[in-house]
Amino acid sequence: MKKVSIVIPCKNEEQHIETCILSLLNNGYPEEYLEIIVVDGMSNDRTHALVINMQQQFSCIKWVENQHKKTPFALNLGIQHATGDYILIASAHSSFDTGYISVLLQKMEQLQADVVGGMMRTQVKRSTVVSNAIQQVLSHRFGVGNSMFRVGVEEDIAVDTVPFGLYKTTLLRSVGGYNEQLIRNHDMELSKRLLAKGARIFLTPDAQCTYYARETKWSMAKNNYDNGKWNMLTVYITRDFASLSLRHFIPLLFVLSLLLPAILAFIYLPFLVLSLCAIAAYSTVLLWVVMNMERKGTTIFQLLQTFVTLHLAYGMGSLVGLLHLNKLVKR
Repeated sequence: MKKVSIVIPCKNEEQHIETCILSLLNNGYPEEYLEIIVVDGMSNDRTHALVINMQQQFSCIKWVENQHKKTPFALNLGIQHATGDYILIASAHSSFDTGYISVLLQKMEQLQADVVGGMMRTQVKRSTVVSNAIQQVLSHRFGVGNSMFRVGVEEDIAVDTVPFGLYKTTLLRSVGGYNEQLIRNHDMELSKRLLAKGARIFLTPDAQCTYYARETKWSMAKNNYDNGKWNMLTVYITRDFASLSLRHFIPLLFVLSLLLPAILAFIYLPFLVLSLCAIAAYSTVLLWVVMNMERKGTTIFQLLQTFVTLHLAYGMGSLVGLLHLNKLVKR
């Protein structure tokens, strides 16, 4: 039986870390073949204490300090400390269905894959009209595009990236792990490098996990603003547009379709019509999408507001990243 090292980067995750670790310990894979490496970015809450307490009960849990605090450093520290044949990348915000590990190992052999990941359900821990709207928006194609691991597949499929994937340890080390310059998008960029080397990445619906989303519009907006900003910085740092996929740039195009005609209208007023047309087209599609959703535990208004918040935050982050990119290029 193969040994699996599970790397969990975290910082201030006292609300989630125990749920994550217990889901892995109760996954059905023999504990003697598991190694759970929690890489902590200098948490100042109870995260460290909770992990230390669990260590006393389970010898397979390891704690590593990440003095750089950021996620890509944590992931590379985990890869360095791993002793398993395979490495599973996890998130403290997640829990894993029973059998997740063994299914991915089976698929690795069946598909002759180098990386395999499972489906990710987006959930919230506290159900409110706001958090339920966020959960539904982050699970819908209009919210997350063609992100297959979020919206679902019915059979094993080759993809450009997976969440919480199982990797061959030798493969991760052969490409030098994650790019530590990328605070965001390091996972996507790694996948692109692996694909360029001929690696085979698969998504399977037979293994599933749950990701616990942020539960306020402000925290969701801030997270997606940062995601959008780092899209532009990722292109600059890697010098390669292929580091990302087309879906990552659509919110920027949406924001530009609103702003550019409005700015040009100061020179020639009829340009304002283009902005109004973009708003009308977006509003029509948005209303059609929301009216056709099930709307579990939330309202039409909350869904409309959440979609707009998500798209504008992501798009504005991308725009700010583009402007910042211009400054970097001039240096």
